[in-house]
Amino acid sequence: MSFSAADHGFMARALQLAQRGLYSTTPNPRVGCVMVRDGRIIGEGWHEQAGQPHAEAAAIAAIVGAGATALRATAYVTLEPCSHYGRTPPCADALIEAGVARVVAAMQDPNPLVAGQGLAKLAAAGIDVASGLLAAEATELNIGFVSRMTRGRPWLRLKVAASLDGKTALNNGVSQWITGPDARRDAHAWRARSCAVLTGIGTVKDDNPRLTVREVATTRQPLRVVIDSRLETPPDAAVLDGGNVLIAAAQDNPVRSAALQARGAEIVILPNSQGKVDLAALLQELGRRGINEVLAEAGTRLNGSLLREGCVDELLIYQAPILIGDAARGMFGLAELSDLAGVRRLNIIERRVVGADLRIRARLA
Repeated sequence: MSFSAADHGFMARALQLAQRGLYSTTPNPRVGCVMVRDGRIIGEGWHEQAGQPHAEAAAIAAIVGAGATALRATAYVTLEPCSHYGRTPPCADALIEAGVARVVAAMQDPNPLVAGQGLAKLAAAGIDVASGLLAAEATELNIGFVSRMTRGRPWLRLKVAASLDGKTALNNGVSQWITGPDARRDAHAWRARSCAVLTGIGTVKDDNPRLTVREVATTRQPLRVVIDSRLETPPDAAVLDGGNVLIAAAQDNPVRSAALQARGAEIVILPNSQGKVDLAALLQELGRRGINEVLAEAGTRLNGSLLREGCVDELLIYQAPILIGDAARGMFGLAELSDLAGVRRLNIIERRVVGADLRIRARLA
């Protein structure tokens, strides 16, 4: 299906609106809507957070609030309008009742409760429907939601701050700070858009991180997840401050559990056959909890485990223009190779200079 230059422009604006919900919509997708009549925008809306009006309803409300109607308008929406009752009524029904003549969706909704039914409902009501306009951009915006709906698990980004020679910490564990303040602020923006930030017990012991968003404005804090097979997290660890913490263990310890729960942590026991935390099972558990995107900020060993067990979808690597030396800790604890045929190949999707550092985003080929 072909789309006009005007169609592209209006959908690009809808995507801009959807971006406004980048930090706040979880577990819902980020969605924007632009209402157009006679080549002119008559109303806009975006979904701000779960339980509040969806983008289509917000755009219609903006039109009505201005004393007009959406009759014969075209709705450009970044995700197929929903057709089911959740916390809010179906958006497909709202568009039908508003009298729109055309609906253009960037992509179909991967949610099995919708999955084409919203567009079908609109078409059955006599509305001209189309989808696929700027679909790649819309998918990227909601890559975690798509992952959860299609795979039952969140999209996991593995963030690493390293020197130019690939070292993440001195051999004694000291790692603060390898990258500069601009890179750290940028990393906080990735924390803010994530539903959960994940680390391991080694990082908790070495760095005592809070794992909260502090460098950018946000209305919510992500869930903090600690992988701690033997429940060794100290009860006074900074990561426990303020609650909203999930500790994944491989074995229970009633005394340690009680101390951590007294600090507001929730504990799940997910052992694998080696007596470690089953990382794939943990991602499935996070998916069941409505977690769309996870940012892993861990150490060499856990980074390697996440890669080996197929849990990593994307690498977010900050490289500082410094050299640390061979004795320092590397990025990933992976087994030695004897043949280059065994390398893990990546597709680099972005390179960007952030302050004095270089940010590289890559996905496994």
